[in-house]
Amino acid sequence: MDSASAVEIIGGGPAGCAAALSARHQGAPVRLYETSAFPRHKVCGEFLSPEVPEILGELGVLRDFEAQKPARLAKVALHFGARTKSWTLREPAWGLSRYALDELLLRRALAEGAALVREPWIKSPRRDDHKPGIRRILGHGRKSAAPAGARLFGFKAHFAGPVDDVVHLFFFSGCYVGVSAVENGITNVCGVVPEPLLRQKMLREKMLRQKNFEIESLLEADPALRERVLPLARTMKWLITGPLVFGMNPDPEEQVYRAGDALGFVDPFTGSGISAALVTGKMAGEAAARSTEVSRYVRRVRAALKRQYFFSSALRMAIRARIAEKCAGFIPGRLLFELTRPANSL
Repeated sequence: MDSASAVEIIGGGPAGCAAALSARHQGAPVRLYETSAFPRHKVCGEFLSPEVPEILGELGVLRDFEAQKPARLAKVALHFGARTKSWTLREPAWGLSRYALDELLLRRALAEGAALVREPWIKSPRRDDHKPGIRRILGHGRKSAAPAGARLFGFKAHFAGPVDDVVHLFFFSGCYVGVSAVENGITNVCGVVPEPLLRQKMLREKMLRQKNFEIESLLEADPALRERVLPLARTMKWLITGPLVFGMNPDPEEQVYRAGDALGFVDPFTGSGISAALVTGKMAGEAAARSTEVSRYVRRVRAALKRQYFFSSALRMAIRARIAEKCAGFIPGRLLFELTRPANSL
């Protein structure tokens, strides 16, 4: 193998750590910039698609993943008011908290020889990003803006109580909320709410100035969702993040390799965000270590994610137009699920 390029990675989440492991497997020296303390909670659906164990195996962390005893998820149920569409997955999916997943990936990256830098990475001028001998990967998550009033915000908390092997997705009032099990008998409740409705709830509860206002009143707005969470007891404060801006906009002129949410943000209701982060992180690590042209890398990630983003966008528009409930009856659930997975084109 030819001498691998030195790699700097900004962000120690799933995409950044996947990139670090992939680059180290190519023999590249890796510096991983991450200032956050691990383990940590993140706003995330914490759903790992059936293809994720294969990717984790390629990264060398499958045993670490299995040791966490992730929840086994066998079914999907879409709730549109009183109507429910459900199906059994061809292969089981898994539920594992970001608290556990991020820590195990970072721990393995460090064990494989990546150097952790606990300092903020300061971006150099645009034309200086691709210095000879050093390749940079951006895996720092979302950093995007959206016009006030039309923004979307995400929220998440863990609950104790009865668990099942179903991924429940509830669609109502422009919101969608996912309820599914993770490790240790915990249920993750995670959703997206439009800014106008969020502000209405905050004003109604007279908590406009408080960052951690309660989401419970939002969960009670949908009868099916209310019934699902009724036997559960929240075990942590609500986490809120945003704004969320969907889409993929890689820039081959930037001369850095973007991965995960830094590359693009796909609708959380597809449950494919972590899968896409691992796939693109692995691709970025290999490309950077081999000094592959950024333009070639961009073409590859576009090919890997094109189908996923297209169908996710189409579903989002159907939900906004309130026709998703009618369309869902004509599309097989398994096909709908498969169309929103990234292609593991490595």
